Amino acid sequence: MKRILFVDDESRILEGLQRMLRPQRREWEMAFAAGGKAALTMLEASPFDVIVSDMRMPEIDGAALLEVVREKYPNILRIILSGYTELEASYRAVPVAHQFLLKPCDPDALRAAIERGTSLIAVLNSKMLAGLVGSLQELPSLPRTYARLRTALSEPETSIDQVAKIVEQDVAICAKVLQLVNSAFFGVTREISDIKTAVSYLGITILQNLVLSVEIFRTFRPPKAIPGFSIEEFHRHSQLTARIASEIGKTAAGKNAVVVAGLLHDIGKLVIAERAPEHLRRVLEGVEQERKPLFEIEEDLIGVSHAEVGAYLLSLWGLPSPVVEAVAHHHHPERVSHDKLDMLSAVYLANVLAEAHSGENNIPIDAQQAIHPVILAIPGVSEKLPQWQEMAEAFAREPQGAVNA
Repeated sequence: MKRILFVDDESRILEGLQRMLRPQRREWEMAFAAGGKAALTMLEASPFDVIVSDMRMPEIDGAALLEVVREKYPNILRIILSGYTELEASYRAVPVAHQFLLKPCDPDALRAAIERGTSLIAVLNSKMLAGLVGSLQELPSLPRTYARLRTALSEPETSIDQVAKIVEQDVAICAKVLQLVNSAFFGVTREISDIKTAVSYLGITILQNLVLSVEIFRTFRPPKAIPGFSIEEFHRHSQLTARIASEIGKTAAGKNAVVVAGLLHDIGKLVIAERAPEHLRRVLEGVEQERKPLFEIEEDLIGVSHAEVGAYLLSLWGLPSPVVEAVAHHHHPERVSHDKLDMLSAVYLANVLAEAHSGENNIPIDAQQAIHPVILAIPGVSEKLPQWQEMAEAFAREPQGAVNA
């Protein structure tokens, strides 16, 4: 049973939450704290899985409270409650909150946020990895992409299309934009997996405030170099995978989501590079010494790979479940049944084909031999594979560019 802590300095709000959530007593064990100080005392006394805090509170507001929770209890799912009139103040919570909800709190939206955010907790049986994902404050971005975005947003004539094309170039910025737009705070009634649509919903003004005045992105500057890991090569592989996936997945449901899943499929590598560089260094050494794929070395060392780490982060952030599933299983498609070409199989195929040209693992790959039998058994895959290989080779020779087909 999930243990959930609700925090608000107004007793009538807490009483209203108790009444509203009474039907959830069979699923959740709920506690209610009157303000930030009381919440910290309760957190010290017993463990919780989720904290849902109001933004505007005296002494310790929601952003400050969640910052402490991030540092001391990184495994807890952090949700902020805020009203439209508090939007500017809520920007401070963007780096530390996993999800955002609009006041007054809708029970269905709250339930959905908690379920999406905790759905993959059991996948990460490594406390080290669960902790490092939960403690993440910002993902590292490519310096040139971040600089281009800042410049574009500071110019009054910049269009939505121009911003979307820049966002598509960077895995970290893309993921953060999708996290924000898929939160209930912005009132979107459907899951969004398309960058242009996401940028349109947020709008230039909100993006300006987030990117220019809030520390949610920073350029990638590890304390020391990680031999074998290149942020530029990481983005090149992600872009190439997304481009290939967009073509393979033209017949799959949710073509735009296929592109996003392809772009974000290796986001777990960014998390590990940022929060556990020594672990990544050992993994890369293992790749060189044993000549095995990177994900297999990761699984040998700790039982999970960057795929599950990335999916866990995207699940915490509330991204659409088909995208999370494709990221989680892009190295193990056999975990899911396939009777036709779907998003997961398209991303899996695109990743294998991209690895043959991107040099991600420094291991030569024969795509035909590398592809899992469950994928080859999907009707039409074997017949189209030579065509897709030629396409991937052609894409690999092109300059890196926008992936939105």
